[in-house]
Amino acid sequence: MKYSPENTIWVLLGAALVFFMQAGFAMCEAGFTRAKNTGNILMKNLMDFCIGTPLYWLFGYGIMFGAGTALFGWIDPFILKDYSHILPAGVPLWAYAIFQTVFCATSATIVSGAMAERTRFSAYCLYSAAISLFIYPVSGHWIWGGGWLAEMGFHDFAGSTAVHMVGGVCALIGAKMLGPRIGKYGRDGKPRAFLGHNLSIAALGVFILWFCWFGFNGASTVGMDSDDLIESAGLVFFNTNLAAAAATLVTMIFTWIRYGKPDVSMTFNAALAGLVGITAGCDAVNPFGAAVIGICCGFAVVLAIGFFDRVAKIDDPVGAISVHGVCGALGTVLTGFFATGRSTAKGLLYGGGGSFLGVQCLGVLATIAWTAAVITLVFFLIKKTVGLRASAEDEIIGMDRSEHGLITAYAGFTMLPEDAGADREAAPIPAATAPELPAEGRERRKAPEEPVYTRVQIICRPASLEKLEKAMNGIGITGMTVTNVMGYGAQKGKPEYYRGTPVEVTLLPKVQVDIVVSSVPVRRVIDTARKALYTGHIGDGKIFVGGVENVVRIRTGEEGYDALQSEQE
Repeated sequence: MKYSPENTIWVLLGAALVFFMQAGFAMCEAGFTRAKNTGNILMKNLMDFCIGTPLYWLFGYGIMFGAGTALFGWIDPFILKDYSHILPAGVPLWAYAIFQTVFCATSATIVSGAMAERTRFSAYCLYSAAISLFIYPVSGHWIWGGGWLAEMGFHDFAGSTAVHMVGGVCALIGAKMLGPRIGKYGRDGKPRAFLGHNLSIAALGVFILWFCWFGFNGASTVGMDSDDLIESAGLVFFNTNLAAAAATLVTMIFTWIRYGKPDVSMTFNAALAGLVGITAGCDAVNPFGAAVIGICCGFAVVLAIGFFDRVAKIDDPVGAISVHGVCGALGTVLTGFFATGRSTAKGLLYGGGGSFLGVQCLGVLATIAWTAAVITLVFFLIKKTVGLRASAEDEIIGMDRSEHGLITAYAGFTMLPEDAGADREAAPIPAATAPELPAEGRERRKAPEEPVYTRVQIICRPASLEKLEKAMNGIGITGMTVTNVMGYGAQKGKPEYYRGTPVEVTLLPKVQVDIVVSSVPVRRVIDTARKALYTGHIGDGKIFVGGVENVVRIRTGEEGYDALQSEQE
């Protein structure tokens, strides 16, 4: 076989980009969940690739691409048999094998997000292995390995069904069998919102995935050595980007209308939903069809997340079931409507009749049935042996600590728990003794007659702090203590939504500014603060005024009026 440098480089570049999607999935999942589980999540996203790679080498590749039957390839440990019947033109065996390996790892990692924050790490390793070992390879054989669906004309160009929907179905079954996180649903059955701890990391994950999806879809042409392949790659890139953008825009507008504000995390999910949806037919539809698929996925992901969260009571912290399962199936079926006949049969809207659409629906249903049946058995066996769900105590303290002995994934950025490191010898702190100053003969500043020390406590919006600080400095206030606090007034907070779920917590972020004054008139401080903070809207804040008995400067021992004055005076 004569190898093509263009095709080989293209496939290897695509494999590298698809591998880097692991980083995107890790960032998304970590950002959408709570900080106490970050290390566990990162560990799982690393290990599903490291577990899946040798298993796919030992058995998965042969099952998927072996020339066995229409249902099953063959058992070929170490990939030793002849695969020339399935290799793309000019692409060596090992280049194609690594390209398919990274796709297998992607399917396994999808499940992690839906089962996050309450799954035992040992259980995760086992079901991840099962997905890479036989669940994904068998259905992959039907679709891409020359199996019965491929013979019928089923079209899934880069894996809306073969990769994403398989992962989404596994996620659905797993999340259902696990049950919701502790505290997710109240006694009335209504869901509570668990806010993601780091949307910046989640956003980075989305952008990484969007970028890498050009390799996921684009490199699935598995060649660049002909005009047709070059033209197809350009169309795939354009359609991939367009569908993602359309889905994101639709979700932003839809959530804005539905919840009163555009939902940030839901909009991030929409970008991935559009990418998942277009993956099946990105080579077969024109840009108009890609835009419609993106629009449909934009609506579907919002409705699906709401359905699973509020109706089905299935707790999916990152929306993996809706993004990958629902939109993977939807995109595959919509290919049966919008395929132009360029690389497959024509879709229903382009004069192809209903046969191609029927095959697409059959392929989706068959893959769902296979995946659901096998993964249910796998989860059942894990549950009865090593256990599927972590204990309530472990879940409360966080999977980082209970599963990995990791106190925090953010050492240096957050305070450790009070008992963290209690068994370790504390580093000695140099002792310092305050100087004893003579009570008599000490030079004192001239204080006003009968000085009064007054504490002025101001509660205001965080955004107003800088303006308040400048105003206080302008009237001679040179010292203040600022604390970030949470609270509410008579209105008891303002209702907000997170991923379509009302956030029941009424505590709103505020800033507490404490000032003790003696020489500056208290009335002037109050009037200046009101002028600086006033907007006329609810939430401007409150000012509390109270007396102070005495003030002591710790370093010098000065008391009263002297302790409040700048040392430069």
